[in-house]
Amino acid sequence: MRAMRIAGFGDPHEVFQPVELPVPAPGAGEVLIRVVATSVNPADTKIRRHGGALAPVSGVLGMDVAGIVAAIGEGVRDYRVGDRVFGCAGGLGALQGALAEFMTADVRLIAPAPKALPLREAAALPLVSITAYEGLLDRARLQQDDHVLVAAAVGGVGHVAVQLAARHGAHVTAVVSSTERAALARRLGAQDVSLRGEETLEQASARVTGGRGFDLVFDASGLDNFAAAFAAVRPQGQVVTLVTRHTVDLAPMHVKGLSLHAVFMLVPMIHGIGRERHGEILREIARAVDAGELRPVVDAHRYRLQDVAAAHARLEAGQAHGKLVIEVADG
Repeated sequence: MRAMRIAGFGDPHEVFQPVELPVPAPGAGEVLIRVVATSVNPADTKIRRHGGALAPVSGVLGMDVAGIVAAIGEGVRDYRVGDRVFGCAGGLGALQGALAEFMTADVRLIAPAPKALPLREAAALPLVSITAYEGLLDRARLQQDDHVLVAAAVGGVGHVAVQLAARHGAHVTAVVSSTERAALARRLGAQDVSLRGEETLEQASARVTGGRGFDLVFDASGLDNFAAAFAAVRPQGQVVTLVTRHTVDLAPMHVKGLSLHAVFMLVPMIHGIGRERHGEILREIARAVDAGELRPVVDAHRYRLQDVAAAHARLEAGQAHGKLVIEVADG
């Protein structure tokens, strides 16, 4: 099978190389997927640039996958050859990724793909959807009518978080960087928008909630927003973050009695625990898509397997407008 493998770590145009690899055989509890598409996530680019303990042994990146079941492993009962599936199931450690024509996947990490989407678009959803769902619903227990602020609201995770929060009846305020992105956030379901650089999170909180404070701040930005989030959230409110590589004073959090949730959705893949929950979340995401309540925002640039270096470079340069999808085969 054709694949793109990294030979070392560093610049995308230097480390990716085309290779021919044997088609893997599915083990017990696995299926073999003919890969139609994958998407590029910041986790993929960080592993490619820096390596580390999460780097795939195979050298084949690509955590997200959408494709068609090509073979069934021992003990698999819920899937048949020809089924359309999607998931976040490889690209780190011992798990080969989706930058190849075929990959195996633990069936606990996948789900039937949404019927309302082509597989190219379904590939944009798994990692970001699971992350948003885990933060909003599994961790923060979002309630109807909650006031929710989403920072980086039209980014990969943020644009799903806005839609999920709106779907569950929350009042969503989106933090964005431009009027163009503000318009997109409103189309995704945000009732209010706040332009970064023109209004602080605390000012947005005063304007939107009348000084009460947001029930939940969901920070998908990767910026050092802790102090601002603590100021913007109400007493006994909640803050969800995806990045914790900051030094921060937690005293304001203690004074308000806040709950802080750090979400790292790769834990089940890395440690082999709780994988069933990923499959359950993906089934809920597929239902939301098929009900017309959620849809990925996909960058207009189209990439094939051999173009993966260009896709990585575009994401790292901050030029992506939506998720970057790599088409491996015809859908």
